[in-house]
Amino acid sequence: MIVLPMAGLSQRFFKAGYTVPKYMLDLHGRTVFAHALDSFSGLFSQEEFLIICRQIYDTPEFIRSECRKLGLPEDRYRIVALEGETAGQAETVATGLIAANVGKAEPLTIFNIDTIRKGFHHPEAFDVSKVDGYVEVFPGEGTHWSFVRPDDTDPKAYRAAEVAEKVRISNLCSTGLYHFRTVGLFQDLYADIATRNPADLQGGERYIAPLYNIAIQNGLDIRYSLISPDEVRFCGTPEEYLALKGESF
Repeated sequence: MIVLPMAGLSQRFFKAGYTVPKYMLDLHGRTVFAHALDSFSGLFSQEEFLIICRQIYDTPEFIRSECRKLGLPEDRYRIVALEGETAGQAETVATGLIAANVGKAEPLTIFNIDTIRKGFHHPEAFDVSKVDGYVEVFPGEGTHWSFVRPDDTDPKAYRAAEVAEKVRISNLCSTGLYHFRTVGLFQDLYADIATRNPADLQGGERYIAPLYNIAIQNGLDIRYSLISPDEVRFCGTPEEYLALKGESF
């Protein structure tokens, strides 16, 4: 299952003068949402999608309309509309999985709704079905990402030694794509932070990336998948959005 959490507040966009959530904005004739979902068009006939939104701006109907335009069949996706805010992406996903009654044995891939990853496919450097999870990364600058520190004892294995949120422990920046062997594993890891005050957590929210540290500390096999920066585009801030509007892709 591929889960697209889109329950954020788009605060930076509204403060910049935009009047709709960022996923509804036009980007080269398509909405930002359409570009993000189209990242997985090669898997439309293979995967089921769970889209978790808020009950604002008639978003559920917007999603259905965009899915029709992209050719994602109605029986391949489900929508969970939340009435209120959450304390972070991990909480959004956990809440949506429960509401949609997703089976615990289902493989789980999570992706940001404000990121474009054309032609996505799972990595071939290792067998995804035999690891407990992986984080997709690219070499980059800055401190506003999630980061993966590689386990250097066997570089060809692409094992993660540590994952951090907004702490630059390496130059490997997350694209926002997170994979877990099963929904049940994600839920077990999330249970470790579910009752903790978000202010006490890394990054001050219920982020997904730090969950991998719990897995690593428990001896689970967490990897990273390395891609080129040219394979991903970001649209999480007004500045990134305007930059993309000036690009042709």
